[in-house]
Amino acid sequence: MAVQTWCDRIFKLFSALALVCHGLLATNTAIAQLATPTKGSTAERSVSEWLVRLHDASRNRAYTGTFVVSVGSQMSSARIWHVCDGSQQLERVDTLSGPARTTVRRNDEVMTFVPESRLTVVERRSSLGLFPALLQTPSHALADFYVLRQGAGAERVAGLETDVIEFQPKDEWRFGYRVWSEKKTGLVLKLQTLDAQQRVLEQVAFSELNLDAPVRVDQLSKLMKNRPGYTVQQVVVAQSTPEAQGWRLKQPVPGYTTTALHVRVDDKVTSGAQKPVAPIQWVFSDGLASVSLFVEPFDAARHGAELRVATGATHSYSRRVDAFWVTAVGEAPFAALRQFAQEIERVR
Repeated sequence: MAVQTWCDRIFKLFSALALVCHGLLATNTAIAQLATPTKGSTAERSVSEWLVRLHDASRNRAYTGTFVVSVGSQMSSARIWHVCDGSQQLERVDTLSGPARTTVRRNDEVMTFVPESRLTVVERRSSLGLFPALLQTPSHALADFYVLRQGAGAERVAGLETDVIEFQPKDEWRFGYRVWSEKKTGLVLKLQTLDAQQRVLEQVAFSELNLDAPVRVDQLSKLMKNRPGYTVQQVVVAQSTPEAQGWRLKQPVPGYTTTALHVRVDDKVTSGAQKPVAPIQWVFSDGLASVSLFVEPFDAARHGAELRVATGATHSYSRRVDAFWVTAVGEAPFAALRQFAQEIERVR
């Protein structure tokens, strides 16, 4: 896997744990609410209550730690600092293997420092592909498309006792997840993505973790400044809608709903010149998994026939649609990605 891909993958996977670790499966009561409806309520209401619990729990813990990402025989690690004061979340991730990278995030503001090229990449990521993206999707999504199972016994991760939980998909459009939740706090210490045969596609786990570490918001906020001598590359995107960009899905992929659509802004086009069709990223989620549809003008020199690529749990499927090249990418089976790429169509 390319180094930059690993860096992006590490940051995304950490971001996954960053939200999960604040209270996903925070108590056995929360587990029971998702798995079994309470008396006089529906399964949908149980999930809704669980989402509120998750949302509230994600605001009150700071920590530092080291985590390891494993994909087949490949491994990479990073160091993390995280703090949240209720109104904003800040985190810093330093890669510990491969070329050095430091990524700092404050809510949706992201800065990545690349020492060997003395480059700072600045962008906003309103949709980070977080696991889970529960609050961006209908509250019934989990109960409709996943079954929650609690494993027997306990296991230790990073020296801490955990309970093991599994989200098992009900159909072919999504992967499963196995989660190790620390017994006392409910923090998730380890996360595996599973295929239909229960094989581990990818794993991220803390090797050491310092809970309630003395990390302050003002400390990490100071890092949101460019380093002396670094060139700044500003990635500018604008929010839009599928209709405004002239795209639609003929049929939705079951369980996935739109969470965002971004349009890349090209400031190099001179005033009055005819602007090319801007690339877009159309983001979907089912509450746990996320999929992005990237659409750009077709280029015969770079694009060809249909293309399938798999790296751990991240799969992609690309094909030509009229004068455009469409790539569906995300932590989802090829069947789901192919469906997205085949259902998208131009409407103007």
